[in-house]
Amino acid sequence: MKKVILKIDGMSCSACQNRVEKYLNKQDGVEATVNLVMAQALIHYDEAIVTLSDLDRYIEESGYKSLGIYDLKEENKKDNTLSYLIILAFIGILLMYISMSHMLKLPVIPYLHMLKKPINFGISLFILTIPFIIFGFDILKSGVLKLIHKSPNMDTLVTIGVLASFIYSLVNLVLIISGNKMMVENLYFESSAMVIYFIKLGRFIDKNSKEKTKKSIKELVQITPKSAIIKINDGEKEVTIDEVKCGDILICKPGMKIAVDGVIVDGTSHFDEAFITGESKPAKKNKNDKVIAGSINIDGYIEYKAERIGPDSTISEMVRLVVEATNTKTKIQKIADKVSGIFVPGIIAIAIITFFVYLIIGKSFNESIISFVTVLVVACPCALGLATPLAIVTSIGASSKNGILIKKGEILETTKDIDTIVFDKTGTLTNGKLSISNINNYSNYSDDKLLNIVSSIEHNSIHPIASAFIKHYDSKINVSNFKNLFGIGVSAKVDNKDYYIGNSKLLSKLNIKNSYEKDEKKLSKTGSSILYLIENSKIIALIGVKDTVRESAKYTIKKLLGMKKNVIMLSGDNVETANIIAKELGIKKVIADVLPSEKEKVLRNLKDNNHKVMMIGDGINDAPSLASSDIGVSLGGATDIAGDSADVILLQDDLSKIIILFNISKKTMRIIKQNLFWAFSYNILMIPIAIGLLKPYDIVLSPMLASLLMTVSSLTVVFNSLRLRRVVK
Repeated sequence: MKKVILKIDGMSCSACQNRVEKYLNKQDGVEATVNLVMAQALIHYDEAIVTLSDLDRYIEESGYKSLGIYDLKEENKKDNTLSYLIILAFIGILLMYISMSHMLKLPVIPYLHMLKKPINFGISLFILTIPFIIFGFDILKSGVLKLIHKSPNMDTLVTIGVLASFIYSLVNLVLIISGNKMMVENLYFESSAMVIYFIKLGRFIDKNSKEKTKKSIKELVQITPKSAIIKINDGEKEVTIDEVKCGDILICKPGMKIAVDGVIVDGTSHFDEAFITGESKPAKKNKNDKVIAGSINIDGYIEYKAERIGPDSTISEMVRLVVEATNTKTKIQKIADKVSGIFVPGIIAIAIITFFVYLIIGKSFNESIISFVTVLVVACPCALGLATPLAIVTSIGASSKNGILIKKGEILETTKDIDTIVFDKTGTLTNGKLSISNINNYSNYSDDKLLNIVSSIEHNSIHPIASAFIKHYDSKINVSNFKNLFGIGVSAKVDNKDYYIGNSKLLSKLNIKNSYEKDEKKLSKTGSSILYLIENSKIIALIGVKDTVRESAKYTIKKLLGMKKNVIMLSGDNVETANIIAKELGIKKVIADVLPSEKEKVLRNLKDNNHKVMMIGDGINDAPSLASSDIGVSLGGATDIAGDSADVILLQDDLSKIIILFNISKKTMRIIKQNLFWAFSYNILMIPIAIGLLKPYDIVLSPMLASLLMTVSSLTVVFNSLRLRRVVK
């Protein structure tokens, strides 16, 4: 299945979202999730059955317009809505003054007097209403089309209400011109105009507020420079980013930004990667270290080789993952979508029933039509449609800016239910930067020679243990037939001799008797991880490598225990070594001496016992465990996010971000519930008032006031969701 994100034009409420989503999912070979806030659809489709042009056509058939593949760089189109709103505000004030000045006992314009000059009065209201009808033509057109497509939405409610009020007033104006001046009391042009104005005003504010939720994502796109300095034979040359090719040697001077992902080939400097990783402290980079596009070179001259450009870059990958995450739905959002899916047809039915009941009980046609219009306008489900997705988009955007990359929106809902956190040890609770603590040499080789052999073999490995031997690497040693023995070590040939390096499980695999158990236990008591070096089925050395605990680990464990979470350390190390680290961190439960496949079984057992499990690992040997947990969290680093199997990536490798993840999950769900409460409460309270059930108590609604209240309800949800931008700061 291929994946694409399409931009969709014309969606205004959850009914629109549901219509497009249902229609797309009815098509063969298509699985779609539609996002109202981002105005886009995340679509998985079978290329053998469906093409991109078919997807565009399906969206058109559902009553909306596809704007093609989503590109955040093209989002900054000029919008003249504010200018129109300002102009129409003055026209609206004049319109309201003419229609209501006599009621408010204000000076009446002589030539536009309601009773003395009814024709002038009616025609002036009609003329002043026309600009509003033109301004809101997109709403009216959309409402009619959605009705034709049998997919009524918020625009449909507004359209029926506005047109009913406008046409009714127009008919009465014709009667006034024909001589029936008493119909001047039945003109409601200003209601049609003000309903459109408040709807458009609300959408303008709503749109600008939504833009704030996407700000973090947009800033990711804009963080990379537009040009780069490329090294050439006779010096240097400035080129555009599009001209850079993989393998090019680029130059970055102090104060400049790294143009593309690459690796330093010459020079040393400190880099500000705060926007990418959330780490405010500059990172020192030397030769062979990776650099990330968008990071700022603080104090050194470097030359670096371009490795990942364009869509393959870290920033592009982050944007893609964040945008995709905003297009996934939580369980609570799916429930809200189902409710809103039947809401619009239900409101139309209530409005029609209200109209006929009013006529049946003897109310005037005038009063009946106004109640009909008021019910339609006040019950628009815009707030209901925004309640969940807006909060999710805001949280994911803010999290990404702080170095927490959430791949699926439902993670924010699942996190709050997590009761058990399982930590991998090496490279997760510890820094993974190992150093050699001891060597028990049982061979005729010198210690240096032994370490040269081990380092040359481990040079082919990506496991954190390999880092302990880097400085002993000897490129002259010829290593062949290298193999990674999953979970127990590595093997290779050196000078036609078979070498194995790994933990004690190697001995069982190779049927070698362990004559050095006492030495292993003695070394383990120092907190060292133990490596056996085997040459041609003979143990020739026992090497201890020691790690240091992450600075953020103690704080994180303490906080999690304070939150009453069940914390477990899961390690492939021997029990004694694992217990030393666990004791230092305050972890009571340790499961040690396990293979990666056995780690997965541990997680499955926890889940079978009704635990909600979060697994935190380094993303190398922990991929199966991360994938099988309820939530997998990886400390994969900012340059390794593409192929990661985790649901959450901590770009900064800072475990304390886990506490922020729990915090933002809790607050996001609280905000969503508040949003849904206000959205439902608004409709539950306003619909009876719009129907007229409280008229005996002199509590009534006009269409104008209804449209204003509807706008206020949507803005309440918007501004409440925007509070989440401060949660992770």
